[in-house]
Amino acid sequence: MLLKQLDGGVFMEKIISEIKRVLDEKDELREKALKITKEIIRLCGDCVRALHRGDSDMAAEKLDRAGELVDELGMMLKGHPDLYYSGYVGSAHQEYVEALLFYYYVDGREFPLPCDIGVPESHYLLGLGDLVGELRRYFLEVLVKGDLKKAEEICRSIRRLYDELSILEYPKGLVNIRHKQDNARYILERTLEDLARAKRP
Repeated sequence: MLLKQLDGGVFMEKIISEIKRVLDEKDELREKALKITKEIIRLCGDCVRALHRGDSDMAAEKLDRAGELVDELGMMLKGHPDLYYSGYVGSAHQEYVEALLFYYYVDGREFPLPCDIGVPESHYLLGLGDLVGELRRYFLEVLVKGDLKKAEEICRSIRRLYDELSILEYPKGLVNIRHKQDNARYILERTLEDLARAKRP
């Protein structure tokens, strides 16, 4: 039966032609998506560096452009969930969430929901986990400046974030949060130790 089906060369050519059309389209979209995700990651890195320098205007400019690209990526990959939920898109989303939330934190603003910024909940959660490391860096900068009150405030924020992350229990196949939880615990412990040393008379 299989040989008979394969003998129908025209029919097989039609099947292969359709498969090739779909995969060629996906490959083209994938290449475009890779370029966009690399640019998002670059812009988010620039945003975070600007925030640490105290240049909020530059940070906002970079973040706004990254947000535009996140929206563009979502529209471009609509109908292609296999590409949208791929690792490279997830990495770009995580970087964007980390930069955005850090910007909001420094600016004293309430964090947005995942639906507000157009990223999947799992990607948002992993970006939230990465925020802990950025808060640690911010804490150290503030501590070096001798602002103990601000350093204590940041330390409390790290603790609250860790407390919230630590209650989540999901399989790795759904969201790989365990690594973020372990890293957040390590960062919290180091931050508490640094704060205790700084408060010693």
